[in-house]
Amino acid sequence: MKGNEAIAEAAIRCGADGYFGYPITPQSEVMEKLMELQPWNSTGMVVLQAESETASINMLYGGAGCGKRVMTSSSSPGISLMQEGLSYMAGAELPCLVVNVVRGGPGLGTIQPSQSDYFQSVKGGGHGDYKLIVLAPASVQEMADFVELGFDLAFKYRNPAMILSDGMIGQMMEKVELKPQQKRWTDEEVAQMHPWATTGKPESRDYNIITSVELDSEAHEKFNHRLQVKYRELEEKEVRFETTDVDDADYLIVAYGSSARISAAAIEILREKGIKVGLLRPITLYPFPTKEIQRLGAKMKGILSVEMSSGQMVEDVRLAVEGKVKVEHFGRYGGVVHSPDEVAEALEQKLIGG
Repeated sequence: MKGNEAIAEAAIRCGADGYFGYPITPQSEVMEKLMELQPWNSTGMVVLQAESETASINMLYGGAGCGKRVMTSSSSPGISLMQEGLSYMAGAELPCLVVNVVRGGPGLGTIQPSQSDYFQSVKGGGHGDYKLIVLAPASVQEMADFVELGFDLAFKYRNPAMILSDGMIGQMMEKVELKPQQKRWTDEEVAQMHPWATTGKPESRDYNIITSVELDSEAHEKFNHRLQVKYRELEEKEVRFETTDVDDADYLIVAYGSSARISAAAIEILREKGIKVGLLRPITLYPFPTKEIQRLGAKMKGILSVEMSSGQMVEDVRLAVEGKVKVEHFGRYGGVVHSPDEVAEALEQKLIGG
């Protein structure tokens, strides 16, 4: 199935309570598949086309405030419209899942795949000091798997989570192993598991108030300190990455998502030439695998950050190695996808000088 269809199937099977979205290429199949499957007749999951992306993210705020597993999906310009709502949800410590199937920009751009939303996703595209948990799938299987993982991490840390994909993985078709159907939480289970949620006030506790506003600056500073403690815990416990052929490597490629798939083929080309290259694929873009890149970088002659952008993740790679090893960037952008041969050639030219 398509990557977008895998998102829809996985959402139903993991017991999601609601999907609120708006169509935009290249992710429209997520909602189309949900409408086709009609989960409201089987699991009771709500599927609603909102009047806009702004409406859909605020519907997530309401659903998440009730402790429900709610999600949306969109593509780059639509995600831009959700930034205020995402900042509000981070400020209210509300868990939700947002899927971004990235297309080329800026502006309306193109409907072709890109990775140029990295900054927006990992640096906090809305206002204030906050972070999203960001997962970067490199296959249709991971598109499905990361739905449940995204919900789990979002609720564990009471923080919005994002699956940052692209038009290539969203549209490609691969075999997928789907998990058995899980039940949806009952209202009683939600109230027990999530005592912060607005599930109705029992006599045993005071009112629950979900808000991101605090007019006392000192109290708000204490709240922001608490958020930073949460983010440090994420960085300590939830970093995920995958490495290939790094043990004997002289050079390292760092790439995520579609670029990682392309780079894996480039490494085969380079190794056939006798150039020892390894791959580090970040699975969590936030938290970023800074320590592992730092560790591997200490024994490399050079690092190439491969992205379908003009160069965004490369900044975090350079920060990780602290100037101790040469880091270069290679990317195609505007919806153009690089080839394995182009990546191999770029590494030779930028890091070896041949």
